[in-house]
Amino acid sequence: MDLRGKVALVTGGARRLGRGIVLAVARAGCDVIIHYGTSAAQAQQGVREIEALGVRGWNVAADLTRGEEIARLFEEVRAIGRLDLLVNSAASFESAPLEEIGEADWDRVQALNLRAPFLCLQQAAKLMRASERAAGESAAVVNVADWSGLQPWPRFAHHGVSKAGLLHLTRIAARALAPAVRVSAVVPGAILPPPGVEPGSDAWQRRAERIPRGRIGDPDDVGQAVVFLAEHEFLTGVVLPVDGGEGLC
Repeated sequence: MDLRGKVALVTGGARRLGRGIVLAVARAGCDVIIHYGTSAAQAQQGVREIEALGVRGWNVAADLTRGEEIARLFEEVRAIGRLDLLVNSAASFESAPLEEIGEADWDRVQALNLRAPFLCLQQAAKLMRASERAAGESAAVVNVADWSGLQPWPRFAHHGVSKAGLLHLTRIAARALAPAVRVSAVVPGAILPPPGVEPGSDAWQRRAERIPRGRIGDPDDVGQAVVFLAEHEFLTGVVLPVDGGEGLC
């Protein structure tokens, strides 16, 4: 899919990894809808940055833990006129000992990290199928997972299960929505430090030293991977690590 002149929706696109994805998609020539939860100022700044690249930008607020808010978000997307790329980037990153995760904690994480991408994917597929396309061209969904969905991190049970579910949803949706919609996922490695870890800390630097590429990644590395998956028509059901080779260690 040639992204020039197309429309993308990036959930959680106002900050951190989502912002890097927004900018990469915009540099590829795509108009971008930036979804945000509470980061209104960052979302507005994001629109200014992508409009400076010569594409259109919008920002839309929604609480993705509520189904009715997701439906309202997609009504606003529908009013724009088309949708070609959905990037499910919004997520929380919570940790706790397994025995201390309460029912409400579990439900809150699953609601944002797994149920919301599922509901967004459902809504997006309807819009994508309704948008006119060139012969042989398909729409695309890219889900943003992480290594906790592949590795059993003891302190991230609710988070890890949500991301493992997202990866399996990716594969199921790739089959269920073919050939009109391609669905893949990226698995970022060490890109941004988790909450509570400083970029210059010894622990973060030691992690960089363990990565075969010898450095921490950048949000643009993930953004470029998203663009790659969106543009290549013969790719679907792909789970693409963006980790500098860390998964080999």
